[in-house]
Amino acid sequence: MIELRPFGGIGHANHGWLDARHHFSFADYYDRERMHWGNLRVWNDDTIAAKSGFPPHPHRDMEIITYVRSGAITHRDSLGNQGRTAAGDVQVMSAGTGITHAEYNIEDETTTLFQIWIQPTRTGEQPGWGARAFPKGDRSGQLVVLASGYGEDSDALPIRTEARLVAGTLRAGETVDYALGTERKGYLVPATGRIVVNGVEANARDGVAIADEAVITITALEEAEVVLVDTL
Repeated sequence: MIELRPFGGIGHANHGWLDARHHFSFADYYDRERMHWGNLRVWNDDTIAAKSGFPPHPHRDMEIITYVRSGAITHRDSLGNQGRTAAGDVQVMSAGTGITHAEYNIEDETTTLFQIWIQPTRTGEQPGWGARAFPKGDRSGQLVVLASGYGEDSDALPIRTEARLVAGTLRAGETVDYALGTERKGYLVPATGRIVVNGVEANARDGVAIADEAVITITALEEAEVVLVDTL
């Protein structure tokens, strides 16, 4: 089952400093048919103005992944962690028993990112934060696991849920396969470019909800950057 969710039809809220698109119900956007996709609870497509951002606020019991598409985001939290995540890289915050954090675009340019929340399958643990570089050479023509709740993905950032965040870049005409499994769900968004997913065409920033598909076949119709969550 492949369901296309066009970018123009997802939730939208413009706060001036933040222009946010919501693939799932979030804040003032509510759609009872789009509350989650398996354990995937939030996929926000955020544009953050220069010299602005999210002031300190708390979370608990959520795996929060930030995939930066352009610009950079600077993280600070109540554990004393601080770091700058630039375009193409990813950060993970495991909220655990509770954490307060701030995310600011301190750059002179606009930052765009995907903010992804996945419900944990392990709770009651201390919070944590980490970031990973994602060099262009490592992602060209293939899908790379960036965050994972599975021990065999030893190079990925750890998350406390039975899920993976996977991403890659494809040249026009390139095809990659991803073994999802019929018992799992996938949610895929092309950050850039135009692709075909198991026969369904998707444009940049569209959502593709996937279920009951053993293998996902992705073909780039033009140069594309794809991001996928594989979850229960």
